[in-house]
Amino acid sequence: MTTQSNNNYANVDLDSTLSTTASDDMISASNTKQTSTQNATQMLAPNSIILANVLTDKTIAWRIHNCKISKKTVTQDLPLPFLYHYDSLEDSIKQTHPLTPALLAQFNTPMTAQAAAKLIGIDATLLANPWQVKVVGSLVVFSETLQLAVRLHWTNTGKDAQQIYTKEATDALTTAFKDWQFFGRIDVLYKNNRQPLISIDEQHNGTESILTIETSTDYQLLPATHALAIIAKLDKDKAELPWFETAILERLE
Repeated sequence: MTTQSNNNYANVDLDSTLSTTASDDMISASNTKQTSTQNATQMLAPNSIILANVLTDKTIAWRIHNCKISKKTVTQDLPLPFLYHYDSLEDSIKQTHPLTPALLAQFNTPMTAQAAAKLIGIDATLLANPWQVKVVGSLVVFSETLQLAVRLHWTNTGKDAQQIYTKEATDALTTAFKDWQFFGRIDVLYKNNRQPLISIDEQHNGTESILTIETSTDYQLLPATHALAIIAKLDKDKAELPWFETAILERLE
């Protein structure tokens, strides 16, 4: 009995040791990755410009140019899955028109509010018919001093459309853009040959995380991982960068 008990304690200690070792290895790998990136960053020229940092620098006189809309949908006519229509009903109506097997079978079927009302057996005016909003646009933010221009893309939602329950289309559009976002590709135009322009992707190790953006008279497409890193930085600091939202909201009017 004593021997068996000691073996059990030995197993527990071994499992604990293995778990701790694995955890330590993960922390060590993370620290190594961070240190490697930091070391690579320290090797940059002292006058280097870090793209994500300057884009979110409130002391730079950034200007917005060519803010435009490439796609705009604000409608009540697009079909929605039946479940959206049914969920919008008042509870009292749901009680008098409960879900039947036939209705459940249609839950994910796209249809208009009128078709959903007919299926349920109610007047269409009892259904809340949402506005479906999807706006996609782009803008260029630039600094004359830095000779740097960056083209960004923005939208109100990453989905096909955002459902907004308001009476007026203008109110739906305003509501949809209370939480707008940057997304997709980023293009950079840099003409300053006096300072290196650098993009840093912290998801990669060492020198792989460092991208030098060459001076050019044409826009250059950033790699996707670098674009994601910059978008994350912009999104984090968006409240402190009001010129973006001002330009977008003015374009929507």
